[in-house]
Amino acid sequence: MIFEELALSGLYRVAPEPHADARGLFARTFCEDEFARHGLTARFAQSSVSFNARRGTVRGLHFAKNPHAETKLVRCTSGAIHDVVVDLRPGSPTYLRSVSVRLSAENRHALYIPAGFAHGFQALSDGAEVLYMIDRPFVAAAADGLRWDDPALDVTWPEPVTVIAERDRTYPDWTGR
Repeated sequence: MIFEELALSGLYRVAPEPHADARGLFARTFCEDEFARHGLTARFAQSSVSFNARRGTVRGLHFAKNPHAETKLVRCTSGAIHDVVVDLRPGSPTYLRSVSVRLSAENRHALYIPAGFAHGFQALSDGAEVLYMIDRPFVAAAADGLRWDDPALDVTWPEPVTVIAERDRTYPDWTGR
């Protein structure tokens, strides 16, 4: 696996190194030892999947409040998504900055998102499916989010929004929280 640290400290794109032959390919997408060698969380308590029927669907930007902040490993297993991560760590030099990456079934990349970041995505295809590995059990009372179009975040979505949950559409602005 190839670990590429992105512009927000602690955020990694993880790309498999496929071994191809006449049958197709084989690639590791997770290895506890390799993640640990990079100083990354290597144990996950739950796995979840998000199926998005329509292109343009936006989910997020979600995070869990301390002490239940989550580390996630996110991969698109069908179709493609525009994945967005926002740094919410107070005192961080990249506080409130975002990074966007394209994750797809074709590129097989994953995004390692440490605790302290908000996460969301837009489906770039009908039927986009996203697999989440999460380091701790979900705590509903800790769930929170940023509005997908909050002007303090300067997040650009590549397509018109076709579907969005009422909760995601109506989170308050980050400024003033």
